[in-house]
Amino acid sequence: MGERILLIDDEVDFLETLSERMRTRGMDVTTSTSAEEALAKVEEQSFDAVVLDLMMPGMDGLQALKIMKEKKPELQIILLTGHATVQKGVEAIKLGASEFLEKPANIEVLTEKIKKAQAQKMILVEKQAEEKIKRIMTDKPW
Repeated sequence: MGERILLIDDEVDFLETLSERMRTRGMDVTTSTSAEEALAKVEEQSFDAVVLDLMMPGMDGLQALKIMKEKKPELQIILLTGHATVQKGVEAIKLGASEFLEKPANIEVLTEKIKKAQAQKMILVEKQAEEKIKRIMTDKPW
């Protein structure tokens, strides 16, 4: 099975179309139409990457990004927006987004960013495991 992706966007037609295009590329896609719903899914499941819309009613993408990174720092989040500004892009990267892309995103570029995000997550998870093993080994009074 391919990459596990959480795709979040309040535009249902866009969400359905993009998720289908991702599935045809072998990705396992879970969708959400709100940031609040997505946060619950992030708590319940593991994802290689999250593709998150910036502008949504209620909680916006930057707020969701901040909460997701606080709860799961290893999570790789790609922000998508139809309302790109340099300021929003800089803010997103400072909050921990791995990428910031404009809609409509080229599916090949997005696929490549997702593969890169998956590899980065694997590196971070590996480092976390190594640190945990080191702590266990040094904390134990052998």
